[in-house]
This record gives sequence, structure tokens and C-alpha cells, in this order.
Amino acid sequence: MNGSRPLAARCKALIARAAILREIRRFFTEEGYLEVETPLRIPSLAPEAHIDAIQSDGWLLQTSPEICMKRMLAAGYERLFQICHCWRADERGKKHLPEFTMLEWYRVGVDYRRMMIDCENLVRALAASLGLDATICYRKTSIGLTGEWERLTVREAFARYGGLTMEEALAREMFDEIMVRDIEPLLGLEKPTFICDYPAERSALARLKPEDPSVAERFELYIGGVELANAFSELTNPVEQRRRFVAEAACREKQRRPAYPLPEPFLNELSAMPPSAGIALGVDRLVMVLIDALCIDEVVAFTPEEL
Repeated sequence: MNGSRPLAARCKALIARAAILREIRRFFTEEGYLEVETPLRIPSLAPEAHIDAIQSDGWLLQTSPEICMKRMLAAGYERLFQICHCWRADERGKKHLPEFTMLEWYRVGVDYRRMMIDCENLVRALAASLGLDATICYRKTSIGLTGEWERLTVREAFARYGGLTMEEALAREMFDEIMVRDIEPLLGLEKPTFICDYPAERSALARLKPEDPSVAERFELYIGGVELANAFSELTNPVEQRRRFVAEAACREKQRRPAYPLPEPFLNELSAMPPSAGIALGVDRLVMVLIDALCIDEVVAFTPEEL
């Protein structure tokens, strides 16, 4: 983007990025996770209404490694993590790149609440690796990392910041608009915020809460108004997952977006996946927040426009 710092001026940021990547690997290795590499170019993916993949000789560049990693859970692996590149078409901005780095980890026998604790421990460890202590500064805002981070349900967030209820926003088809415009910029300003219990209509690959099936066991992590991670208690019902995929595909068709084949091997193996939880965390954005960069361009070696 115009205004990004020249390559030579990014040296300090890239040194910090390398330190963060080393610490990520140390953190998960010491926690007993296996680092894996799954294919970046795949024949199918989980359809999402608003995310377009990039074609690669008849296949697709992954938008996330989740399908392959969950197949590994179904095959008996219990703790996995991966740092990889992902691609999403037409995503470019101060916080977006069409090619970006993702950290995903999956753990058998836990739910999304454990993923929140993992996030807290990981980010604290990464901040410490940069010489930061209990507080980070992002865009002139001091954000405390100690103690339990804020847990805020989506329903509570709409009541506090949205101007109408979560249910009203869904009925008026304004949910995403209000989230992005009115709610997200106010999350994680004093301490990081987990916004959780998304409506069932936004459940993606998450299981519904047994005690309240109107919401899903899903959260997103925000620091300084920036979305960093998306996590689920994983859905392991292949019939329900197929129904959701078909619904997302229909939504894509209605919007005249490209159609993708369903990931049949994943659906066929899903019933073997034990209760587990997983999370996807944007590495570029996390580096941006930890070193207080103004733009995602400052924390990568090359932007698309420089190639």
C-alpha cells in the first residue's frame, strides 16, 4: 500500500518477527505439540460465504490448513500446531494481505475455554520474548496482559456497543456491519478481549452449546481493536457439518461467488475426530500489535505491490 516503509527500514520489525516465530515454536514444543506441514495447494476447502480462494492450476491455495489438520486429529494425533502461508483473494488493506501467515493449533479433549487460556499464555510468552512485561502499547493505548482477560459474549457486546440486540441485528441482516463498524474497534483496549458465544447462524465449524443451542462455542480474540484469532470447540457431527457447508455454498451461489467442491474426505472422516478444540491466529497481525506497527506492510519482507 502507499505509505508503507521501504524494505531497508523494516529490519528491526523483521528481527522482532523472527524472535516471535522462534518463541511460538518453543512454546508449543514444550507443551507437547507436534509441528506439522500440510499441503498448501488442495482440491477443496470449507466453503465460507465471504472468503474467496485463489485458483492454482485447477486446485486452490488454502485459506486455512484446518481441513487437513482436523483429518490428522481424526487419525489419532492429539496435539498439533502449524505455521503456514494462506491465501484469500481480494484482501488488501492496513490489516489485510492476500498472502499471509497463519498459526493454527488443535488439541484433543478440551473445549474453547481452554483455547482462551492457551492464548493468554502464548501472547504473554511472546511479549516477554520481546522484552515486554505486563503491558504493551499499541496506537498510544496501554493494554494490560496480566490477570484473566475480558470474556464478553456477542450478545453482551451488542447490548453494550451495538445499539440493538444480537437477534435484531441478525433479523435486519446488519450483524456483520455492526460488528465491524461499532463493536470491533472497542474491543481489547484496556486488556485483551475474547468475544465469545457467536449466534448459531455464525457457528462455522463450531459445535453449538448444549445448554444454549442458539449460540456456538466460538470466540475471537481482539487486542487494541484488532481481530487476531478465531477459535472453536470443534463440531464432530458429519451430518450437521455437511448441512452447514451446503448452506454456505448456497449463500455463495446467491452472491455469485465461485463454487468450490465440498471436502468429501474430511466429511467422511469427521465422525472419527474426538472432542477437541482449535484456533487460527494471524501471525502478521500479532506481530503488528506487539511491536506497535501502523500497518501490516511494516512486518513482512515484501508486500504484493513490491514484487
